[in-house]
Amino acid sequence: MGAIDLNADLGETVDGMPTADDAAMFAVISSASIACGGHAGDEASMRESVARATAHGVAVGAHPSYPDPANFGRVPMAIAAADLRIEVAEQLRALAAAGADIRYVKPHGALYHAVSADADQAAAVTEAVAAFAESLGRAVPILGMPGEIARAAEAVGLPFVVEAFLDRGYLPGGGLVPRGRPGAVLDDAAAAAERAIRLARSGEVVAIDGTVLDVAAASLCLHGDSPAAVAMGEAVRRALDAAGVTVRAPW
Repeated sequence: MGAIDLNADLGETVDGMPTADDAAMFAVISSASIACGGHAGDEASMRESVARATAHGVAVGAHPSYPDPANFGRVPMAIAAADLRIEVAEQLRALAAAGADIRYVKPHGALYHAVSADADQAAAVTEAVAAFAESLGRAVPILGMPGEIARAAEAVGLPFVVEAFLDRGYLPGGGLVPRGRPGAVLDDAAAAAERAIRLARSGEVVAIDGTVLDVAAASLCLHGDSPAAVAMGEAVRRALDAAGVTVRAPW
């Protein structure tokens, strides 16, 4: 069956309070996208996340976002490309300063969706990551859904890794059902496990209208702040293990 990555967005504390059961999630994943101060997280949470990742052998990724903690980074923001480049660079440096060996970068929330469609914002993010990668002397892949961000990553010489979501509904065109609409967020552990196996076996996911989408993802995502995150994570990990799929970070 091969191998696949299982990632979760973690370290998303707000005013010092966690929004997820990070301790439980780190035990079942292979990669953790750590909030680095834009939408959530602070120095303490970043250091704690890095320590947990080290203890569990989990790869650390940076999870930069629009500088918008009031909306948890989930509202589109009009921001100049130059300012966005600076913001992303600062968030990467903050996570690195907390001791992280950053293996990949995954934008968060509204920024994640914006860089799939907006060439200027995609370029700003990838240029910030490319400069950070140059300072490390090695490549730092971008994790996301195909679109402008994939083209921008290629333009600056960064690897791009496709991910699929186990806890979000898909539109027939391949995008995600917007939050707030029926079917946007999934919480059925058994269904998440079934989706994970299908993605690992055939690279397919079924949209809300029954359309079968070919996503060919190398990484599967669960949102850590979902109420059912731990149950889904444990069910997915059991299912992948039972199917002979190695859960392993590709970084």
